[in-house]
Amino acid sequence: MAESTDQSGLPVDMDDFVARYQAAWNACDTRAIAELVSDDIVWADPALPQPARGIAEVQEFMRVSFRAFSEPDPPGLATAGATVYWEWQMRGVNRGEIDPPGFAATGRPMHIEGVDRWTMRNGRIARYRAFYDMNDLARQLGIVPAPESVAERGMVALQRVQARLTRR
Repeated sequence: MAESTDQSGLPVDMDDFVARYQAAWNACDTRAIAELVSDDIVWADPALPQPARGIAEVQEFMRVSFRAFSEPDPPGLATAGATVYWEWQMRGVNRGEIDPPGFAATGRPMHIEGVDRWTMRNGRIARYRAFYDMNDLARQLGIVPAPESVAERGMVALQRVQARLTRR
């Protein structure tokens, strides 16, 4: 059994916690996720322009993510005091709009691996930070062109023009 202590020093059965978290996320059960995060949660994810703050913003991020993707894989888990590292993989097909920033569904499959860092307080996640390769995800979805493609060379040329104009 994986156990952690939260910032309050209380023990947390992380195997049970992760099972409840994964079930809530996979079912897009926003009520269940509310029981797993603190009222003042700060949720930082590369897909967000700024961290989600509070339960309502996390629930909205969850709904948007669920509309866009699904089908996660089983996670890995490591704990160090109040800090928990949760390794995960997500596979899915982009069937919904990605908002923000407003990208249309592409219908393309994706597979990403990531690690979440949670800071636990009173048996709940008080701070959340996700780490994954957003550029790789964008390439898989066709939002960013493939390496060494004509589209990538065109993007590079536009960036160079923009850099020259910005320096003036």
